Amino acid sequence: MSEPVELTQRECLDLLTGGVMGRIAVTTPGGPRIVPVNYAVNDGAIFIRTSPYSELATYGPRNEAAFEIDHFDYDRHQGWSVVALGRLAVLGPEELEDVRRIWEPRPWAGGHRNLYLRLPWREVSGRRVGGSAVGMSAPVHRVL
Repeated sequence: MSEPVELTQRECLDLLTGGVMGRIAVTTPGGPRIVPVNYAVNDGAIFIRTSPYSELATYGPRNEAAFEIDHFDYDRHQGWSVVALGRLAVLGPEELEDVRRIWEPRPWAGGHRNLYLRLPWREVSGRRVGGSAVGMSAPVHRVL
């Protein structure tokens, strides 16, 4: 067994910007909720789209949230995880134009997901176990 190794800030950001799918956690009156989401990264923040009637839309804005991406190779007993912490906010019209110009998150789930949220991180950290940082990448890379 190998010991977990802290990822550098650069490794965390490379993995974060390379992915398309993650999970966001928020607290609701019924307890914590973890929601899988498609996302985009730009200028120190994670952007997601959700339904205006979702738990994420109801309890996320102006509150603390955690966002996580990871990848594991169960056969080789190795993998990595990156977590970003921050406070969620609803995007304004100018920010929305910037995100759409660079890369708009495209939800896989159906329905109207026309509320855009931003999670500017105040902290990003990550760990890996097994293997080395060489060749470490997200399982799926976004294509611009």
